[in-house]
This record gives sequence, C-alpha cells and structure tokens, in this order.
Amino acid sequence: MINRAIETEIKARVFKGKAILIFGPRQVGKTTLVKKIATEVGLPISWLSGDEPDVRLALGNTTSTQFKNLIGQAKIVVIDEAQRIENIGLTLKLAVDNFPEVQIIATGSSAFELANKLNEPLTGRKYEFYLYPLSFGELVHHQGLLTEKRLLESRLVYGTYPEIINQVGNEREVLILLTDSYLHKDLFLYEGIKRSSLLSKILTALALQLGSEVSYNEIGQLVGADKNTVEKYIDLLEQAFVIFRLNAFSRNVRNELKKSRKIYFYDNGVRNAIINNFKSIGLRTDAGELWENYLIAERMKMLKYTQMYGSRFFWRTTQQQEIDYLEERDGSIEAFEFKWNPQTKVKFPKTFTDAYADSSLKVIHPLNYEEFLMI
Repeated sequence: MINRAIETEIKARVFKGKAILIFGPRQVGKTTLVKKIATEVGLPISWLSGDEPDVRLALGNTTSTQFKNLIGQAKIVVIDEAQRIENIGLTLKLAVDNFPEVQIIATGSSAFELANKLNEPLTGRKYEFYLYPLSFGELVHHQGLLTEKRLLESRLVYGTYPEIINQVGNEREVLILLTDSYLHKDLFLYEGIKRSSLLSKILTALALQLGSEVSYNEIGQLVGADKNTVEKYIDLLEQAFVIFRLNAFSRNVRNELKKSRKIYFYDNGVRNAIINNFKSIGLRTDAGELWENYLIAERMKMLKYTQMYGSRFFWRTTQQQEIDYLEERDGSIEAFEFKWNPQTKVKFPKTFTDAYADSSLKVIHPLNYEEFLMI
C-alpha cells in the first residue's frame, strides 16, 4: 500500500458537516484510498456504486426517507463513480442537509458530468480533492529517492498508474487494457461522443504532437473534422483527466504568442499506449518530449497536492524563441528549461530576460529533477 499525498488532508475533514468529493481518472486508486480511510474510522459503511443500474435508479430522484432506508445504520456513505447518477448534486445536498451525522464521500472519474451536477446544489457543502496516477513524491516516500530515480526511464515509458507499479514485467499488457477500458468506459459511452473512431484519431494526433503547439484547425484537417468538433472532443478529454492544456504566456513582448496552447497527457504510459510505442528511452526519437510531459505532469500533481496556487504557461515568440515552462505566483515568474541530456548547454532567450528581468531561470535534467518535483 503506497500512502497517497491527500490522505491526511481528507481524514482531517471527515465528519466536518460537508460532503467529501474525490475526482480523478479511473484506476488511480480512488476506491482503494476511500476504503482505507473509511475502514480506519471504524463505523458502519454503506458502499454504493454508480456503475450499478439499481443504485443509479435509487439515487437519481430520491427523498430523505428513501435515502435513509437505503443507507440503514451506516455512518459513512460512499458513492463510487457518482458521475453516472442523474441529479447526484441534489441527492448529495439532501443527504448533507438532512443527515449531518453521516459522512458522505463521493468519487468521480468524469469531471465534465460530475462538476456540472454538483457545483450549484453543493455550494458551501463540499470539500473537493483530486487524485492522479502515483506522483514522484508519493513513490519517493514509499521506496526512497535513489530507488525511484533508478526507475526514471521506466516511468517515462510506462507511467505511474498503481497497477503498473504493482505489476512489474506486465506493464505493456496492463497499460493497453487499462487505456482501452478507461477510454471506452468514460468517453466512448458518453452521449456527446457521436464518433468513437474520430476521438481515437484525435487522441493519436495529440499523442504524436506531444510538447508541440496544437492547432485545432490542423488536427481537424488530419482527422477529417471541423475545428469546433475537435475543440469539443479535446474539452471532453481534458474533463475526463486524459489530457491537460498549457497556455502561452504573454505580457510585455509584442511578438509573444497569445492564444496558442500545448497539450500534455496526465500519464506517459497512457500516451505511449495510444500510439502503441513502448520502446526503451535509448531507442526513441521522442525522449525529450516524454521527459517534458513527465516533468510537467508531475509538477502539476505536486502543486495540486501541496496547494501551491499559481498559473502555469509555456513561452514562445513568433520568431520561435521559447521556454518550456513558466509559473507565475504572487507577481513573480519562474522559468524552466527541460533537458534530457544534463550536458546540454542552455541559454535563455535575451528577449525574455530583458522583458522579465526579475524572473528566476532554472534548467531541469535527470541529475536535479527531484528539486522540481518535491518541496
């Protein structure tokens, strides 16, 4: 059992009079984490899964009396895959308001449905948490820094889903099964997806453009769809925790890109499974892109878990001057360049250093990346 970074924080909010919501991709350990927390409390538990048709029917339009009959004497009620339940926001509001002695915990793997159903009904009645594939920090705390750093090349190829970590030697098979199941269950069955083959093509195009600026028009031409359809499908992929966007930074320089974006995957293994490429790092032409995706995804997890709020960007000008990654926090800017080869010499663009003279500048490579991924 690998301890998760948000476990202590969730425990501190149990029985505080609000619902606890845990968002994240399928198979990252939400259910395992909730079972661990709920079991340690030592009170009667009612476990309800939104994957079950009778549970969806019972919780979709319920009254306080019906809800009480459903949970019996339980003091902790867990609603797994809550995004599949109609009107779940109103049901959770009813439960929080009428049963203050009961702790409601709901998990969801599709924010595009769950958030829309929760936001207004649960205003002031919820704590929200996000759980991702295992983070660098969690793995270091579990097995030590040296061991985790020795596994870096494996992480770049196979990612850090719990099942991957626990099934060494079967990574390829597990990833293909996980990716197929995950995408079909959360996306291809979603009513807004009319053409699953188109979504697969868009995913492949994004995977092949890893670390590059993404044009919805260009992807549309590649896959045979219009710009608006591509943007809609990319929105769904982001809301289902498959990908996330990084926007361009623009403040002082006239030629800075303003509306551009890059797209990264939450997990390197999922990206590689989509294009069916599990070659070792030494045999790949995309090692730099995988390194960049890994660092940015891991940094995102760390910032979320430590609640270090700020904005994240990349920087580029029309003259192709660029910096891989920026963070802006409390008016200060940190700029980072990512290099897989520690011997690569890096010179930050003078256009940037002149315009943002007070920025800190750092190069991240395999010899120092722990400084970037841990507080």
